[in-house]
Amino acid sequence: MLREYIRAAMREANYEILPDDGSFYGEIPGFQGVYANANKLEACREELEEVLEEWILFRISRNLPLPAVRGIELTFKETA
Repeated sequence: MLREYIRAAMREANYEILPDDGSFYGEIPGFQGVYANANKLEACREELEEVLEEWILFRISRNLPLPAVRGIELTFKETA
């Protein structure tokens, strides 16, 4: 389920070429603070996915909700 969630989120990503230096900027709407910047589009995608994974793990560790993406909702239960 986690893999499906990440794939769905990455499909929502937006990329643009920055006019200042020609590098690529990517972000995922609804995932505040998840963004990446790299010289090549593929590197930007890889970095964005890594940032997304870290963001998800951080939110899970703090018991913070995750946004639904394309009908996929991740919920985690605290274990003792």
